Amino acid sequence: MRWLVFLLCATPALACEDPICEVPADSLRFTRIIDFSTLPSGYGVGRAFSGVIDEPGASFGERFDGQALDTGTGHDHLAGLPLPPLRLLAGADGSNLGTISLWGDNVLKGHGPRGFPDAGAVGEGAIAVLFDRDQPALALDIRGGEGGTVTLVFFDRAGRQIQRMTRHVERDTGTLTLLRRGGLTDIAGFTVENQDPEGLGIDNLRFEFRELMGALPAPRPEAPA
Repeated sequence: MRWLVFLLCATPALACEDPICEVPADSLRFTRIIDFSTLPSGYGVGRAFSGVIDEPGASFGERFDGQALDTGTGHDHLAGLPLPPLRLLAGADGSNLGTISLWGDNVLKGHGPRGFPDAGAVGEGAIAVLFDRDQPALALDIRGGEGGTVTLVFFDRAGRQIQRMTRHVERDTGTLTLLRRGGLTDIAGFTVENQDPEGLGIDNLRFEFRELMGALPAPRPEAPA
């Protein structure tokens, strides 16, 4: 694993002083993707699910055990740190997770406090993701959006916060490709919440980092003898 850490340290993330840094989308290659295509879905308000959703390599819920849920703004917002070890909790029926079909793709969304099938609940709920194995990098697509914000909070397996990041979301789709500074393999899970008029969902979660793609600096020429 020492070579992996060396390569990761040589990436553009060195210019970023944050614990988790954004890198170019084409700079990392992953071996796993969850696109939610095997889940039932639909147009309009889509479908709603009860309980935690298990997919190969990762599971999805509303929040982590120990976190409080605040719905005072009309969107789900999570407060407090998870209890160790990191464990997913599902939301109440109607306020948990669901899928919606956007241009032929299945998108995972949280249902907000208005509750499914109210259209005002779609995409306004929180999503929590728990990996089976700790990760040094990941990528995901943020789907939907009308100029609002999305907030991701990353945790290690003991529930300690690694980083909190908030990003502006343009219309429809934005991709986040993220790399742990120093190549540390300790991202056990993360949460996604938003403050967007139309709500947001996630798609195409990529993980299990394999290799760098064009992210290494060119080798130095050897000095003349």
